[in-house]
Amino acid sequence: MAGLQLNNVDKTYPNGFKAVHGIDLEIEDGEFMVLVGPSGCAKSTTLRMIAGLETISGGEVRIGDTVVNDLAPGKRGIAMVFQNYALYPHMKVTKNLDFGLRLKRRPKDEIARATTEVSHTLEIEELLDRLPKELSGGQAQRVAVGRALIKSPEVFLFDEPLSNLDAKLRASMRVRITDLHKRLKEEGRPATVVYVTHDQVEAMTMGDRICVMKDGHIMQVADPVTLYERPANAFVGGFIGMPEMNLADATLSLDDGGRIRLGDQVIDIEPDLASRLTHKGGAITFGIRPQHFELVAPGAANALTGIVRIVEFLGHEVNLHIEIEGNAFISVIPSEQFDRSMRAGDTVALHPRARNTQIFDRDTGQNASLGG
Repeated sequence: MAGLQLNNVDKTYPNGFKAVHGIDLEIEDGEFMVLVGPSGCAKSTTLRMIAGLETISGGEVRIGDTVVNDLAPGKRGIAMVFQNYALYPHMKVTKNLDFGLRLKRRPKDEIARATTEVSHTLEIEELLDRLPKELSGGQAQRVAVGRALIKSPEVFLFDEPLSNLDAKLRASMRVRITDLHKRLKEEGRPATVVYVTHDQVEAMTMGDRICVMKDGHIMQVADPVTLYERPANAFVGGFIGMPEMNLADATLSLDDGGRIRLGDQVIDIEPDLASRLTHKGGAITFGIRPQHFELVAPGAANALTGIVRIVEFLGHEVNLHIEIEGNAFISVIPSEQFDRSMRAGDTVALHPRARNTQIFDRDTGQNASLGG
């Protein structure tokens, strides 16, 4: 296996549109890196440049110690799993799995041994004599993963491989792929993976680290916990997390220890947050995750008061959609703490947990809560 580096990589199309803006990214040997972001953020374009399916306009792509800018896809030591599986319809699963090895004229006993090992690893032994049309979506996806795995590539590339599956099957395949990566590492065969998805649940549950992209720029690269608790900017804060972070225009005053004004309402900030702020006061974006609100009695100190608009009962928890000073907020509370008499139109008060309050510079979007 090998690590991967992108150094100042650009992509500009002939019509002048610049899709990727000088990105730098280092992926360690054996790491599971997820590229995530909204549609059009260039995550798939970045993956295709790594694969050699898109030419780069500037910069350098390095796999291991080799600069691969000018190498054909087949010479880069990569294997790719696509969204549509791309299985050969006229070949049975066995032939789909070993096609790459046969193309390289590997010995028959080596091919047979590799096919047996991969089919056992992915639990597809009973599928070997079937044609792709006889497979379910999940089975076809496992065969596609097996076809990549059997090549023992330097880097595995996954381009939204689960997007065609239903929700239950996606959850199952997430676990399978993550478990496979873990087992390969434990067996001394670490797999370097670059995985593209628009689904932040996949990103948060699968990646060792996550690269969040927007409009061809990298917004933050970090482990899932850091992204959730310490987003570098308002975009990451709003994109990562389900439901998304509450964000609202507000005003910061650092007088009397520090206060945030949201419309006509004011809440204090804790001294620790005030001491590490890089913002000098004035216009900000106030951020708080739905899970970091506590429901308190109307009129309680240091709380925001609003009107319930929608109540979503999800079984284990309840989403309260609340309008506060013209802003739409969501509060997530455990169902056992939910007052079942609550209805749309009720007045409620929400206390933001001080240690989880985020303050973003309204102009730059950068998180001023992280300190200098």
